[in-house]
Parts: sequence; structure tokens; C-alpha cells
Amino acid sequence: MEYAPLVNEDDEANECLSSDEFELKPPNIISINNESKLRNKPKTKMGISCSSILSICRNKAHKTQPRNIMISRRDLNSIWYPKNVIRNQKYNILTFIPLVLFEQFRFFLNLYFLVMACTQFIPMFRVGYLYTYWGPLAFVLFVTMLREAYDDIKRAYRDKELNSQMYTLLCTNGRRKKVPSSQLQVSDVIIIQKNQRVPADVVLLQTSDKSGTCFIRTDQLDGETDWKLRIAAPMTHSLEDLSVLISETSATAKIHAEPPSLSIHEFNGVISWKQDEPLTVENVLWSGTVVATGEVVCCVVYTGSDTRMVMNTSKPRSKVGLLDIEINTLTKLLFAALVLLSVVMLILKGFRGPWYRYLVRFFLLFSYMIPISLRVNLDMGKTVYAWFIQRDKSIPETVVRTSTIPEELGRIGYLLSDKTGTLTQNLMIFKRIHLGTVSYTNENQAEVSNLLKQQFKTTTIATTPIHDNQQSIASALPSGKTRNVVKKTEATKVPEAVKALALCHNVTPVFEEKTSTSLDTSARSTEEKNTNPITAPRTSITRRSGDISSLPDTPLTGATSLNTTDASDLTQLLSPTDVTYQASSPDEIALVEWTEQVGLTLVHRDLQSMTLQLNSTQQLFHYQILQMFPFTSETKRMGIIIRDEQTNEIIFYLKGADVVMQSIVQYNDWLQEECSNMAREGLRTLVVAKKHLTSEQYQEFEQRLMKARLQTIDRNRRVNEVIETLERDMELLCVTGVEDKLQENVRQTLEILRNAGIKVWMLTGDKLETATCIAKSSKLIGRDHDIYTFKQITTREDCLQELNMFRRKTDACLIITGDTLQICLSFYERDLMELIIQCPAVVVCRCSPTQKANVVDLLKKYGSKRVRVCAIGDGGNDVSMIQSADVGVGIVGKEGKQASLAADFSINQFSYLSRLLLVHGRNSYKRSAALSQFVMHRGLIISVMQAIFSSIFYFASISLYQGFLLVGYGTVYTMFPVFSLVLDKDVRSEIALLYPELYKELSKGRSLSFKTFFLWVFISIYQGGAIMYGSFLLFDDDFIHVVSITFTSLILTELLMVALTIRTWHPLMILAQLLSLACYVLSLIVLKSHFDPEFLQSWDFIWRVLLVTLISCLPLYVLKFVQVKCKPPIQQKLMQYATLK
Repeated sequence: MEYAPLVNEDDEANECLSSDEFELKPPNIISINNESKLRNKPKTKMGISCSSILSICRNKAHKTQPRNIMISRRDLNSIWYPKNVIRNQKYNILTFIPLVLFEQFRFFLNLYFLVMACTQFIPMFRVGYLYTYWGPLAFVLFVTMLREAYDDIKRAYRDKELNSQMYTLLCTNGRRKKVPSSQLQVSDVIIIQKNQRVPADVVLLQTSDKSGTCFIRTDQLDGETDWKLRIAAPMTHSLEDLSVLISETSATAKIHAEPPSLSIHEFNGVISWKQDEPLTVENVLWSGTVVATGEVVCCVVYTGSDTRMVMNTSKPRSKVGLLDIEINTLTKLLFAALVLLSVVMLILKGFRGPWYRYLVRFFLLFSYMIPISLRVNLDMGKTVYAWFIQRDKSIPETVVRTSTIPEELGRIGYLLSDKTGTLTQNLMIFKRIHLGTVSYTNENQAEVSNLLKQQFKTTTIATTPIHDNQQSIASALPSGKTRNVVKKTEATKVPEAVKALALCHNVTPVFEEKTSTSLDTSARSTEEKNTNPITAPRTSITRRSGDISSLPDTPLTGATSLNTTDASDLTQLLSPTDVTYQASSPDEIALVEWTEQVGLTLVHRDLQSMTLQLNSTQQLFHYQILQMFPFTSETKRMGIIIRDEQTNEIIFYLKGADVVMQSIVQYNDWLQEECSNMAREGLRTLVVAKKHLTSEQYQEFEQRLMKARLQTIDRNRRVNEVIETLERDMELLCVTGVEDKLQENVRQTLEILRNAGIKVWMLTGDKLETATCIAKSSKLIGRDHDIYTFKQITTREDCLQELNMFRRKTDACLIITGDTLQICLSFYERDLMELIIQCPAVVVCRCSPTQKANVVDLLKKYGSKRVRVCAIGDGGNDVSMIQSADVGVGIVGKEGKQASLAADFSINQFSYLSRLLLVHGRNSYKRSAALSQFVMHRGLIISVMQAIFSSIFYFASISLYQGFLLVGYGTVYTMFPVFSLVLDKDVRSEIALLYPELYKELSKGRSLSFKTFFLWVFISIYQGGAIMYGSFLLFDDDFIHVVSITFTSLILTELLMVALTIRTWHPLMILAQLLSLACYVLSLIVLKSHFDPEFLQSWDFIWRVLLVTLISCLPLYVLKFVQVKCKPPIQQKLMQYATLK
């Protein structure tokens, strides 16, 4: 369905006219015919448009068919495409009221009260004034509509702001036009400035940097905080004047793109003009990303609902708390009691006359047994709990994204945690490199540096022409020409390994602002000397030669800044403190930083080249990048093919996980053993290998690779098959180990959670040995626990044998791989789950994101129904697990905010979890349990009084209290004291953290159970009976005195019961009590039609009210006093102990 824009459109908005236009430079642009003017669009209004309604009937070919896009030719679009608007509104002016009412009356409580209120329009069923039923219901609906309208208006303004952002449109007549993003269409060519949001899915045609690269920020799309490198299509970027491309009518440039899809990591397309070139994900910018450097020229390929951002934006499943389910069950019991009581009253009255009318009237009289204020109080309470969490200074920057389930934090029985970035900091520190015969650590950096200096002999400075010193550099660099003749020595292996680590990566150096001035000055002076002139700019993005402002914006990157700076100047300008590294993986940054520490620094990188610097001599070595094969979760490796400009050698470097590299490298007897040793130390391992290629081998490989990349169907598989032809018999260089440091206070937090009765499982994609080591070092597995490691299995018999062996282990922690778990679940799902849910801890390694979500679903299926499953993670691979869990917690970490944005609760550190669960979760659950039961008690007691009143007066279906008294009873007279229970707490937060065993009691669900519910029912029956029968024994003959005595006693009883329930007084609680009492006293004076003023001023009224109230409340106070003295609850003892200390 097409989204309606939130801005008004003029009939001529899409036409490139002349008022505020300016020509491209130079102005030699071919004009086109007037019939190619851009199409006009109808005017629309906020929230709804005729086109959005008609779009329902549109052909959906744009969703299923590949598209052929003529660049900058809207008039040649063969099919309809959705409008480029963002619409996050839930409602519009026509659907607001119907949808809000539908959402509200889906719930049993609201629908029940709607039916009750509607019966009051029928005279024979009316038992009171209309406002006694319609007043509370209208108030609830009004508050709900007000909240929904406020939220939707905020969404509308946000959408309007985004849809109104202006972009520069390049027209086919050679002019530019400022248009809002909502008017962009498929095939439009636009210019996007630095720090500007990308308005649609676009193909990158040109950049302001002559290398054709730019960086984008994708944190709003995939949650990752690192910058991504994007590359302009070489065919279009090589054009000096892009207007030639968009105005050429004889040979229109065309983009062939795949149908819209969900994947943000894949794109298959082909750009055709005078030849065909493949387009990949590196050539596109997705909607919602932000251009971080320079300005770019792009062609729109997907708009509106076809963009990746919109297609990946789905409504999360609605999570219902266990407390809400339990309350719903109790509500059904109350409804059954309501029906039973009405039938009993009718039977006692007798089936005489219009008995069905009496039945309905009894049903209406007792309808307050199910209070409409129950849902309102609980929802308001949840909002207060969320406010408490976000205002807690002990867990700063904690965000509650789902305010409907804070009580679930108090019922957690299983915690499923990611490892990297969650239990660990995702801060990688290089620890070890192993070369087969020798191992080096950080303590041996000086030794590694000396070996580098010895191997890389001093040469002339790098600014000398290459052909003059090529031979000397070639003799200095480690070469593989003798690799099959003599066995390599340690002095040769170390430099080769360091060089491989410095080259085999996707890291780009980024230079800070203070370096920018020096570089710009250097560029200016260099230009004046004519030693390194800057290439003339492309007119499409209006760059002028010699203009300092036309240089790339800071922060400068190796992909942009060094193209305008001489290499000799670079070594004088840059200091180590000026450089930071950008990469998609912190592992790669750790390795590049280590090579810098030992003496080989990455100083420059762009799309086609890379430059290393030998720190000891300031010598530069240049390498041409021929091919890059980025890391993916499927291949688990990354590769690069480079040409050494000093020796003209072509080398293929490959780096990846040991499980995939073992079959790629040449036979050796140490790789598997050393990887296992490092894993046992808790290190993350990477295996590095290389292979020399001849020119003929590379040319043949490049042809096959280009042919595979031009395919639009099954492209990735074909490309991987070509790459795999190189990944054979590679020379093993080294194995590296980096350490991921534990998060702060992880050990203490896990110990607290374990003492609180929460079983912690770790689900990670790392190796078994690494996961085991982290589990031990973090104290996830206690010292007194045995460990059982499931062996790798392939058959049903092996699975049964392992299960039988594991069954003999008692109180043992389980460690299992994802593949083994999958096989076991396929054969013995129930048997396995019944065993492992009893384990004190479980570690699942080599676990995919889908498997993590499956484990959550299995725990919810086979685990205890009294407790909930919580999942915590920090990366995009944890999102499915977080969304599947009953409670999802995201950590804002180095991997970005994707998990945080998808979670119900967002925290900054794993250690915050203990306070979130043991303090806020515990308080929220106990407060909501007390609040809900008290609201039920408030409805039950008045229903009991009504039943007694009707039975005394010959089962008459007449209301005991009329008009405002019924409405005021549930609102101004008792609302504030009852709601103040959300401030109550039984122990201080310090005691809750000091004694986590208090949390374990919550798993039994004793705060809200059938036992406590029926106890409150008994209290309601007793107090209702005491008030009514006590009043009838003491009242005068005048009926109005019964109303005065009983209603006043009822209000005082409720206020005293609130005081009896409170365990820790808060100043607002006292204020609420006094405010409610003042409101009632004021109403006694004002409502003269309901009360007798003379009787209210007499002592007869006062002593009778006090006596009736005393009879209803004193026994309960005595029972509570005896209980506290004889059998005090554990929290009472702890509070007294803490006070004495």
C-alpha cells in the first residue's frame, strides 16, 4: 500500500523551472524535448490521499519483477512505483476513532462495560443515572484517545519533517531544482550533501572525491556504529561531465535492478550505457543512512514502501505479561461469580413476572464486581515503573522501550546471554601470534620490531620514483620466490606474517580535524609548485581546482585525503595521535594497531591502493588493490588480492576462522593444536594464509569473476564458486589470538543472578574452547559445578548414547555446539530439553542467530510456566533472540544500537541487569500484584453490600447508591490512595541486592495467586457484611441515614485498608490519604440531595460510623499484628536487621 505524504504538493513541483535554478558547470549541456518534463502529482493532505486509497488496487509488479530504470527519465518508467514518503502514523482523520475503539473493545473488560452501559438506554433495565456507567467508560476512552492522538501527532510531525527535507534534483534539461524528498521518483538523479539523510534507495554514480568513494553512517538502519565505505559505479564516476549521461537521448543509460527485497547486505544489478558493469551492495546507499564525507550524485532505484528500510521495519510482536494473564484469569472468575450471584438472587426472588428483566438488573447492580478502573490503574502503574527505571541514577541512560511489561522483570527464571559485547566488552586486545615454531606476545614487541628492521633494509625515501629504487626495495621486502627451495627461518616468517596482517583487512585510517588544516595547506602549496596538481573537478558536483573548500570534508580518511597530498609530505604531517581506524570488525582494528606498534603502519588506503610505512625509516611501500572479498557470516573468512608495486608480485591473502581455514591451507601438524590452546586461554583466533599468483593466473581468474558478477540470478553463489578456485593449497603464515575483555563487574553480577535463582545460558558463535574459557573466567560456571561437554554426533544412536551419559550426571553444566544441539533436537527434543532445563548453566557455542531464537522458543515451551525467559545481547545477530524472549534487554555497545533499539529495555552495561531485575523488577511485580488485588477488593466490597441490601429489601433490584456516589467511589474518593500503592516497597534497594534470595521467592508467584485472591474475597465479604449489618442494627427509621452511615464507613474502610497494606510510607501516600478524605468531606457538604446535613452534624452519625468502621477493620489489624510478631516475613526480618546494623 502506498504511503500518503505529509506535505502539500504543487502541480508544478516536479517540473524543473527557472525561479531558483542554477546551471551546471560547464554549461555545455544537451537539452531535451519538453515532453520529457517530470510528471505532475495530485495534491494531498496530511494522513490520507486519494492516491493512497487507489494504490490498494495498483498492480504489484513493482514488488515482484526486476526493474529497468532509464536514468533521469521519469517519463519512461514502464510500471507504477510507490511514492517516496515515510509514514509512521497509525491513524488518519477517518480511521482514528474506529481503530482506537476497536483496539479498546478487543479486551474483555472494556467490552463488558460497553455492553453494561448500553443496557442503560433501555428503560426497563435502567438501575441508575446514565453517567454512572457511561462516565467511567467515557473517561477511560477519552484518556486512551488523548494518549493515542498525542503519540500519532508526534509521529506525523516527524514524518512531515523527513518528507519535507529538500534535495537537489538534476533535470534532463541541464538544470538543478530543489524538491522535497516526497516528490522524488524512480530514475531521478539527485545530489546528497554531507550529513544529509539518504531519502531513497539509490545507486551511487559519482562522489566529490576523485577516488569515487565515500563513507556513510548506517546506525539507523542496521545499528552498527562504524562507517561503511561505498564506491561509485566506475562507468559513471569516470565521466568528467555527468550531464552527458542524463541528457543523452540516443543512448539512454539504464540500470537493471532486482525486485525489492529485505536483505540490506545484498544487491544485484547492472548499469548499462556503452557497456555493462555489475552493481553490488557497495554501489548503493540505502534509505535512512547518512552521507558522512563529501557529497554524492545518485540515481533513485527504490522509493517508499519498496525501500529496504521500510521493508525491514516491522511491528514487533505484542508482548503480554504473565501478570496480565493471571489477572485476566481472575477477571473471568469474577465474571463467573457475577453470573452466579445474579442467578441466585433471581432464584431467591422467584421466577414471577418479567424475570429476565430482573436477571439483567441484578447483573447490572453487581457489575462493579469487575472494576473498570482495574485496567486504567495497571496501565498507569506501568508508566510509573518505567519512569522510575529511567530516572534511576545507579543505572544511567537506561531506556524502557516497552512500558507494558515492567512486572516481567520480577519473574525471570532463565537468562540467555550473548558473549561478545555482552559478557565481554567487544574491546579487542592483541595477545599472541603463533608461526608454527615460535610464539610472540605483547612482551616480545621489541623482538618483532628488530626482526622487521633487519628484514626491511634501508632504502631511499619513498618519494623517489619507483623505477629508480625498485630493485633495492624488492631485495628488502620478504619475497616468496625461495619458499620452495629453502626452509624459511624465523627472521623471514615474522616479517611476512606482520606484512600479511597489515595488508589483509578492510581497515581505513581516519584523520582528525586538526590534521585537516595541515593537509589543506600542504595541498595548496603543492599545487602552487605544480608538483602534484589536483585533477580538474567534475561539473556535476561543482568542484573548482585550487579551492581549498573543495577538498574532502573532515574528518579526512585515507580514502580521500591522501589523494591530494604528496607521500613525502604525509610522513611529516601525520602523527600517530592524529589517526584512528574505521572497520566493521574490532578484531581487524586490533591487528592493524598491533602492526603499527611493532613498526609497520597503515598510513593510506583507498579503493585501488594501500600504503604501509616502516616506522623506523619512515619508508613507504605501495600496494595496488586488485580484488577485495569481504567477510560474511557464511564464508567466515575475508580475502584480498594485491599487487606489490615494488616487486610487481601478485599475492592473494586470506584470513578466517580455523574451522574453514584448515581445509584451505597446506598440510601442517600444529594449526589445530595451537588454535585449541589459544581458545582455552579465552582468545579469539584467526588463521592467516597467502598464495602467489602469476599474471596469467590472475587475468584468467578476473575474467571468470567478472562473468559471475554480471549475473543477476544466483550471483553470490556463482561468485563464491569462482573465489573458491583460488582457496586451495595456500601457505599458512600464522595464527593470531586477541582477547575480548570481560565487562565491568560481570563476575559479581552473574553470582548475584545465580543466587537469585536465575539460570544463565550463554549462546555464542565462538568456538567451544573459547566459550568454555569465558564461561569459567566470568564465573558463569561455578567452581563447584561439574562440566559435561556433548560430543560431536551425526547419528541417532550417537545422540541416544550421549543423552544417557548426560542423564547420569547430576547438577552438571552443559556445553554443546549448535550443530549437535540441532541434531539432538531433531531426534529427542523433549528428552533433551527436560534434561538441560535442570542444568545450573548451559553454554551453546557455534550458535547461529536463528538457533538462538529457537532455543528461546524451546525454553518457553518446556520451561516452568511460572517464570519468564529473558534474552540479552548487543549486536544485530541477537535481535531475533531478543524479540522472541518474554523480556528482551539490549546493550548499547561497540556493535551498535540495533539490539538496543529492538529490545524492551536498553542498558549500557551488563552489570546494570542485577539492579534492573532485583530492584525494579521485584518492586514492579509486587506493587502491581498489590494494586490489582486491592482494586478488585474495592469492587467486591460494594457488590457484597449491594447484595445484602437487595436481600434485606425482598430482593429488590434497586441500587444502594445513586448518581455521583457510585462514580466518586471509584475515582476521587479512593483513587489516589489506592494508586499510591505503586510507591510502596517492602525492602530498600540495597537490601534487595545484598540478599538476592528475596528474588527467588517471586518465581513461586505467591504475590498474586488463587490463595491471595480468595483471601481478598473473604476480606471483602466480611467487611461488606460488617458495614451493612452493623449499619442496619444502628440506623434510624429514615433510609437516608443508612446511605450516609454505610457510604462513609465504606470510604473510611478503604482508606484504612490502604494504610494496612502499605509497608513503607511515602510522603505522597500521606498526601493522597488526606486529599481523598478532604474530597469526601467536601462532598458531604455539597451533595445535600444524597445526605442529611443535620444528621451529619450529630454525634449519632459520628459514633455509629466510627463503630461500624472499627468492626470492619480492627480484626484485620489485629491479625496482621499477630502475624508480624509470631511469623514475620523474611523481608521484615532483613529490614529490622539492617536498621540495627
